[in-house]
Amino acid sequence: MWFDSWSDLLRILLVGTAAYVTLIVLLRLSGKRTLSQLNMFDFVVTVALGSTLATALLSSDVSWAEGAVAFALISALQFAIAWTSAHWPATRRAVTASPALLMVSGVMLDEELRRSRLTASEVRQAIRSSGFGGTDRVAAVVLEPNGTFSVIGADKVGDGSALSDVTSTHGERPRGN
Repeated sequence: MWFDSWSDLLRILLVGTAAYVTLIVLLRLSGKRTLSQLNMFDFVVTVALGSTLATALLSSDVSWAEGAVAFALISALQFAIAWTSAHWPATRRAVTASPALLMVSGVMLDEELRRSRLTASEVRQAIRSSGFGGTDRVAAVVLEPNGTFSVIGADKVGDGSALSDVTSTHGERPRGN
């Protein structure tokens, strides 16, 4: 239980180092998107890569070559989905969430909060974190596809073009100047 053999430890050191280097090379080749703020799809890919690394490290039934092929497969599939979603909007809609408008012109959109499984308190926390003391100075709060909140002040909304792809279930949109 506490110690099996020196050869098992040596295997972990050798395979672990090789698998780690392979993973770093594949992440470098797959581009910056893999390491950016994660949307749901990217999160799943990251978990799959981590699980594959753990399996390659700890299971003597899995060789380094099998682990490397699994890394390459996951990376290739991620690249293919990312490329496809960049070129075909239907794929993008299937793979990534849309931004959700949670507040417009200082008014909480209760139905959007329910759909996003959030509370008004969580939205107010995001507003406070953005430096606002009152909702009256907030033009919009958006739940982004990566799970972060964007809080746009009434004095910062401009023409609203950055919000062109953000609507609520009832079609509310923040108004620009």
